[in-house]
Amino acid sequence: TRVTYVRIIVQLISFASFFYLFTFNFAFLYLMVAIFAVSLFIGRFYCSWLCPFGFIMDLEVMVRKVLKIRYRILPDKLNKVLHQSRYIILLAFLLLPIALWLNNPPPGPKFAEMMAQLLAGPFLPYGILIAPMMPFIVPWTSGAISVFTVNLTYPYVSEFLVFIGQNIWQGFAIVFVGLTLIGSFYVRRIWCRFCPTGASLAVVNRFNGLKWAPLLHIDKDEKKCTKCGVCKRVCPVQVNEVYEQKGGKIKTSQCMVCARCAEMCPYEGTLKVKLGSKTLFKSRNWLEPAKSD
Repeated sequence: TRVTYVRIIVQLISFASFFYLFTFNFAFLYLMVAIFAVSLFIGRFYCSWLCPFGFIMDLEVMVRKVLKIRYRILPDKLNKVLHQSRYIILLAFLLLPIALWLNNPPPGPKFAEMMAQLLAGPFLPYGILIAPMMPFIVPWTSGAISVFTVNLTYPYVSEFLVFIGQNIWQGFAIVFVGLTLIGSFYVRRIWCRFCPTGASLAVVNRFNGLKWAPLLHIDKDEKKCTKCGVCKRVCPVQVNEVYEQKGGKIKTSQCMVCARCAEMCPYEGTLKVKLGSKTLFKSRNWLEPAKSD
């Protein structure tokens, strides 16, 4: 499980880095564009290795393992529907700024540019796409809860305050936090299955001209695969394509390249994490006994 431990360390560094980043006043638009641009090359690597929200869900998994509570597996049809619903949610937030612009257009191009950089005004809905980047511990007090001088927040809670108003914000936020925390405890990475940010990162390889994307991907050697099903069982978001596909590059927008399948596959070189044509990590035969004590 060395890859899992490396991923936890990377997630901790990412968590601290996002907190440090949010101590500065910067244009959120550039952060969003940068992450989406990088996704052309590394796919949904952000979701499994860098996302603060994903890190919290992974911590819940560790707690569940300590308590020896088994996780729940969603039916494949329901899981597929959740994954597909990401695109509907994403489309809604992409089109909403157009309606807001037409209803209340900015007074001038420069003012519109400033609002776009800050994701304010008609561009406010785009803030939903960077909501999972909030590191729970934040350097500001607006929309946060102060506990022993530490300001705590939760993904999407600030957006609730803006979109549904102060009167019902707290109640709605409590319900949302409770459902996502409880859901993530029993179902691995439950939010990742219909997260609009994950959809926006994964949508690029659905275009014919971008079939090469992402460069970072899982590759399967069909000749070495015995159909043991380990890859299917260990995937946090129940990606079936690694198991079902005959071989070659695994082409699915659901895969977060967490490398859990390659880490747990018990056959040498059957699954590989590759960047382009270069192999970064490959499965090893851990079923054979060690040659030395």
